[in-house]
Amino acid sequence: MIITLASFKGGVAKTTSAIHIACYLSQKGSTLLVDGDPNHSATGWAKRGALPFKVVDLLQATMHSRNFDHVVIDTAARPSHEDLEALADGCNLLILPTTPDALAMDALLQTVGALKSLGSDRYRVLLTIIPPAPRLTGQQAREALEAEGIPLFQHGIRRFAVYEKAALEGLPVYQVKDRSSKIAWREYQEVGKEILS
Repeated sequence: MIITLASFKGGVAKTTSAIHIACYLSQKGSTLLVDGDPNHSATGWAKRGALPFKVVDLLQATMHSRNFDHVVIDTAARPSHEDLEALADGCNLLILPTTPDALAMDALLQTVGALKSLGSDRYRVLLTIIPPAPRLTGQQAREALEAEGIPLFQHGIRRFAVYEKAALEGLPVYQVKDRSSKIAWREYQEVGKEILS
């Protein structure tokens, strides 16, 4: 299975989601994460610690990908229309992470519009960095996307400081000593289950 993550806007937990989806898939079969982001955030994360899967640069992907059951691709932010077409055609599922704020939602709607114009239907939106209650931003974003008929993961990813710790330590969130580690990991497990269902 090839899973690609893409976004027209930075700062929407694209790399964090790629890493944790790859963590989940690595428990189900051999998994490769392809770092196609010019910032090389996933590569840096892997170098700082230990991840339960191999991380390679986009230029190395062809050589390595055939040896794995699952491939997760972390792409550069703001793909062109042509890049988006190639991304949509080159995977089993294109995941579009977005935060529930207005600027990210606007960028997401542009992406979805481009995908619809390409006739692609192999994508799903993942709400990320959802603010805690009592703020209703996450629920309002979910309702707005559902009203537009945009395919959406049933589970979202809330905002937890433990993700910053995980990135700094180069570990999956479930290996970080923090009171919110288990809750944060459980949310990505639910997303992983949806991917494989």
